[in-house]
Amino acid sequence: MDLPDRLQRLRQLQFLLDNAFRIPGTRLRVGLDPIIGLVPWAGDLLTTAFSVAVLVQANRLRVPRVVQLRMLFNVGLDTVVGAIPFAGDVADAFWKSNARNFALLERHAGAPQSASAGDYAFAIGMLVALLGLALIPLFVLYWLYQVIGFHCC
Repeated sequence: MDLPDRLQRLRQLQFLLDNAFRIPGTRLRVGLDPIIGLVPWAGDLLTTAFSVAVLVQANRLRVPRVVQLRMLFNVGLDTVVGAIPFAGDVADAFWKSNARNFALLERHAGAPQSASAGDYAFAIGMLVALLGLALIPLFVLYWLYQVIGFHCC
């Protein structure tokens, strides 16, 4: 399958997941992602599996690794936030990670461009945020130790 066919199929999948339906009386469009996500766990796993299709194609099309990392963060954030009952589904309607990732794929797949400063800034920012999240339990334990005052001897 050549590049235009791949992109067309992914465009259709992205549209179905993020923009297939217009909410009457508004300009807001939603897709199957937030609707399927209403099914606890199974819905989120299914929509994440669809989102991974764009990542696989990005890898096959040799999109720069930092852009693939940015795409992975988009899907990861969508998956983690989407796991929160109801609030995650509302967030899915607005975050639209598939549309974001497809735009990145289109920008870098046809005539591969090097990653932009924004791509690097996003990736570094996400890594710093993940590191910060990883350190939170240590700070909480330290605080509990100070407050409760477990002292040996």
